[in-house]
Amino acid sequence: MQVQDDKPYDDINITPMLDLAYVLLVIFILMCTAAVQGLKADLPPGSEATKSLAEKKAKGITINQAGQIFLDTTPVTLGELEARLAQIKAQYPNVPIILKGDRVTQYQAIMDVLNVIGQVGITQVGIATKASK
Repeated sequence: MQVQDDKPYDDINITPMLDLAYVLLVIFILMCTAAVQGLKADLPPGSEATKSLAEKKAKGITINQAGQIFLDTTPVTLGELEARLAQIKAQYPNVPIILKGDRVTQYQAIMDVLNVIGQVGITQVGIATKASK
């Protein structure tokens, strides 16, 4: 028994292409969620009492070695930080702020940020540290 088909084979099998697209989508999702977590800072050690602040939904302010200020992962100036914190406080009056300063950050930069936080009227402020060994 012989099957004769006079029409040319013009169907494209897209299954391998869809498999590749799904794999790339999963990789993209995983990489994006991993990158949003925040900036790396070399934190000093802390104690068990500081853990409770980190467990709440909080905004993170990071000051790196060069003195640059980041609200979550967005770089800001002191003026922009004050404006954004005022907006956040208007939406969430009891929002906790976690301040992360690199170990070698100048203390004046941390004090400038603390002054801005105080001017906005945010009272729940924590300073992030490493877990004690």
